[in-house]
Amino acid sequence: MRLHVLSVPMTPSSHDGRWDARLWAALAVLCAVIFLDALDVSMVGVALPSIQDDLGLSTSSLQWVVSGYVLGYGGLLLLGGRTADLLGRRRVFLAALAVFAAASLLGGLVNDGTLLIAARFVKGVSAAFTAPAALSIITTTFPEGPARNRALSVFTASGASGFSLGLVISGFLTELGWRWTFLMPVPVAIIALVAALRVLPRHAGEQRAEGGHDIVGAVTITGSMLLLVFAVVEAPEAGWGSFRTIASLVGAAVLLAAFVLTERRVKHPLVRLGILRSGPIVRANLGLVILFGSYVGFQFVAMQYFQNFLRWSALETALAFLPAGLLVAVTSTKMGDLADRFGTARLIAIGSAALAAGYAFFLQVNDDPGLATLVIPGMVLLGIAFALSFPSLNIQATNGVADDEQGLASGLLNTSGQVGGAVVLAVVTAVLTSSTSADPIDGFRAAIAVSGILAAVGLVIALTGLRGRRTEAVEAEDGKVLETV
Repeated sequence: MRLHVLSVPMTPSSHDGRWDARLWAALAVLCAVIFLDALDVSMVGVALPSIQDDLGLSTSSLQWVVSGYVLGYGGLLLLGGRTADLLGRRRVFLAALAVFAAASLLGGLVNDGTLLIAARFVKGVSAAFTAPAALSIITTTFPEGPARNRALSVFTASGASGFSLGLVISGFLTELGWRWTFLMPVPVAIIALVAALRVLPRHAGEQRAEGGHDIVGAVTITGSMLLLVFAVVEAPEAGWGSFRTIASLVGAAVLLAAFVLTERRVKHPLVRLGILRSGPIVRANLGLVILFGSYVGFQFVAMQYFQNFLRWSALETALAFLPAGLLVAVTSTKMGDLADRFGTARLIAIGSAALAAGYAFFLQVNDDPGLATLVIPGMVLLGIAFALSFPSLNIQATNGVADDEQGLASGLLNTSGQVGGAVVLAVVTAVLTSSTSADPIDGFRAAIAVSGILAAVGLVIALTGLRGRRTEAVEAEDGKVLETV
């Protein structure tokens, strides 16, 4: 596989698989950016009470500080992934990273809630372009197999660590002031941008997808994703049976149907539907919906439980998540070797079992939870789940995909995670707020049970991937071949 993203061949530099300094530098830049993207998803959570007090936001407005980012990220990921394929991954990556840095600076300086929400939306949009571009640079740079699995394990470890450690970092920064949770990414993004300009220079050999732009497909799928995310985010406040929620969901369904019809007829589709004929790719996307969605919902419940019910400080709450974050950061880089040895299906199945066990553990929440008997064991199980599943899902979702569709595959996977997070968070919020029990613990348990049920479904899906571990070729209508394992 000869693809050039740098000015030197982007392949392992020796027969023993070692990579040279320039290749490591490129991977480090991509990892730094995905770390920032993931960090932004979780870091703002602990700072929300301080933001509300300082800017005088209502509860409904405050949720948009989180939802604005999810709306931009989840709504535009598919477009971002395909844009990287069509316009060039390096170009899209650099432009989006510059926008991310500017929006981060704006978010840390504004004194108006509307401007803060707008900055968060722009950051989400920029991440929708940097994440799939970065992932597709890696998957088109490293040949499928041990080299790619190793690179993806490092890359996904950075993303998982950013998400897991975001709460911990936010706890420390919030003690200094909530604005630091927005300003801290600025210098890191600028340094990454300067480094990317040096280690990812222009190269005429960078391959791009052939074909024109599917404008109708881009408009319909983006509109559908935006309406879907908007509907589920607003539903807890507006009501699931309200006209606004129903109209948004119907609109999302109509636009999605229009998108599918367009992709079946257009000459150069935004999403070649044949990519979904691969069982492993479909299972990987469903797996990330459940992994990320269930954890976002659990994280929201845990914040309410630790801070509002137990009256823990922001820092104490953040430290409760530290075991999971450290476990992911320390072990995820080894997942590539494990995937080579045991296969992604087995790792995902074990990770899914750990995820379900972790949520089952937290169903024991009470008025005085023990750190050693409840909190730490439960967090360790969730950390094991993320460490095993997240890198394996990324590897499985991109294996066997043609180079000119790696951005598409990356965008599909990231879209699955973000939309899953938005939908599950809305359901969990509705369960938590609608509890009529006199004991708040009952509401927390019911909300955690939502994540637990999802994890159980994910385990069943993962187990189906263990059947028939043979390799077969699936040929799409246009002749492209997807390898399923």
